[in-house]
Amino acid sequence: MKHTVVLIPGDGIGPEVADAARLVLDAAGADIEWVERYAGLAAVERGATETLPAETIDAIRSHRVALKGPCTTPIGEGFTSVNVALRKRLALFGAVRPVRSMDGVPTRYSDPGVDIVVIRENTEGLYAGIENQITPGVVTSLKVVTEEASRRIARFALDYAVTRGRRKVTVLHKANIMKLGDGLFVRCCRDEAAAYEGRVEYEERIIDAGSMGIVQRPEDFDVLLCENLYGDVMSDLCAGLVGGLGVTPGANFGSDHYAVFEAVHGSAPDIAGQDVANPLALIMSGVMLLRHLCSATGDANCGEAADRIRAAYSQCLVEGEKTRDLGGSLGTRAFAEAVARRVEVLA
Repeated sequence: MKHTVVLIPGDGIGPEVADAARLVLDAAGADIEWVERYAGLAAVERGATETLPAETIDAIRSHRVALKGPCTTPIGEGFTSVNVALRKRLALFGAVRPVRSMDGVPTRYSDPGVDIVVIRENTEGLYAGIENQITPGVVTSLKVVTEEASRRIARFALDYAVTRGRRKVTVLHKANIMKLGDGLFVRCCRDEAAAYEGRVEYEERIIDAGSMGIVQRPEDFDVLLCENLYGDVMSDLCAGLVGGLGVTPGANFGSDHYAVFEAVHGSAPDIAGQDVANPLALIMSGVMLLRHLCSATGDANCGEAADRIRAAYSQCLVEGEKTRDLGGSLGTRAFAEAVARRVEVLA
């Protein structure tokens, strides 16, 4: 079964890690036709008047799935964040960030290990971008919380937990202080969770106490359900437990079955073109993409390809075939080739 996927290389190290991910996915035997489109500084440099051109959005709408490298938002009037624009235009309301310890990437949390999924509401909260200067030196930022979006992300997180055999969903909030906004979010989550009683454990924790608990005993946590800002912070915090953003994938899902898989790290222009960037995060996002295609289309070949890639990069890490940021000596391309060779052996 052939699948068409929009590839957005991005900026800085983006084209390098995107090429690496594409190499690995192709080696795994997934029947993917890549349609390349541009966003970020790369789009502007090609004559676009915005960082997310209409042709890029149209391609994702047409093919419904994309793999995106990191994008730079140029400094200048009228240029908005590619990530924010993508979420708004495609209604990508649910961000999923799996975080797990891996053999070959030792951290102080490797024993007993970390296996957490951060699910983040992507469309509102303090990231709604509604700010006003009341008077010089005084600015207000409006936090938007709606029942519709809160219930939607709660159902998404609970469904995710049940379908993937996760054991618990923890809602992180500050409803003890923001009684209306966070209070509405928590009430919606609690109401939706009632329909899942007996299928998955549900709990609520205040965000500051929950953060302390995660760094003390990450093994007590499974799926974290967060509003927009909290989810952004918790994604990076949890990534730090397992080695950083270079070893954590990400995905964004929308109401109309759109899905954009991405590296959540930055474009790192200071090392662009030097063949030293770690492509693992985008390769892992590619694995998520394959599992999505398997689930959405019933194509078992995509699921098998995802399994082979995961086994291949795990073998590389254990045997020391790593990029420099993880203590190895391989460059971007060499690491991708090492993973691809192992994938082909596993086929």
